[in-house]
Amino acid sequence: MGALSIIIPVLDEATRMEALLAKLAPLRQAGAEIIVVDGGSHDATPERARESGARVVLAPRGRAAQMNAGAAAASGDVMVFLHADTHLPAQADRQILAGLSGAAHVWGRFDVRIDGRGALLVLVGWMMNARSRVSGIATGDQAMFVTREAFAAVGGFPVLALMEDVALSARLKRLSRPLCIATPAITSGRRWETQGIVRTILLMWWLRLAFFCGVSADRLARMYGYGPDPR
Repeated sequence: MGALSIIIPVLDEATRMEALLAKLAPLRQAGAEIIVVDGGSHDATPERARESGARVVLAPRGRAAQMNAGAAAASGDVMVFLHADTHLPAQADRQILAGLSGAAHVWGRFDVRIDGRGALLVLVGWMMNARSRVSGIATGDQAMFVTREAFAAVGGFPVLALMEDVALSARLKRLSRPLCIATPAITSGRRWETQGIVRTILLMWWLRLAFFCGVSADRLARMYGYGPDPR
C-alpha cells in the first residue's frame, strides 16, 4: 500500500472547515492527500478549505456524485471517504494501510463513537458497530476506505440520493469482507440530538428496511428530509 487520499464531501460547512482540516493536518504532513469536494455551497466553504491546505474539487450536489468526483481526482492507492462532522483517530493512515497490506481485505471502515450527551448515544454507536460486523455493511459515519483498484472494479458509488454507502458496501462485499478497525472515528451527535435520539433510530431502521425492500432512494431521501437545491 502507498499513499492515502482522504475525500470529504461538503455543502455549506464553512464554519467546520478550519477545525476539521486542523485535525487532519498530521495525516497530511505524513503524506496523505486531502480533497474537499464542494457540492455548490452558498457560503465560503471552498475558500476556507483552500486556506486550510486542502485541494478543492467542485462537483454536482449529492454525496455519491461528490465522492465519485473526489475519487476521480485522487492520486492515492487507498481512498478514505470522510463526512465533514466525523474525525479520524490518530494514526488512522497506519492502521488502514497495514490492514489492507495483505490479500484478505480490499476495503473497510472504523468503529464509530457518537459525540454527544447521554448514554443512549453510546448504545447507538455500539449497535451500529455490531450490526456492521455481522452484516458486512458500513455507513458513511464509519469513515469507509477502499483501494483504488477495488473502487474502480465495482464502479464507484451508485449515484443515489440516499443509502449510497450501503449500496457501495454491498458491491464491495463481493470482493472481500470489510476490515473493521476497532479504534473509533468520532462523529457528531447533532443529528440525533436535534431530531430526537429514539425518533432518529426508528427512522434510520425504517429507511434501511425500505431500501432493502426496493423503495427508491429518491423517495427515501424525501422521507429523510433531503430536498432539491432551492436555487
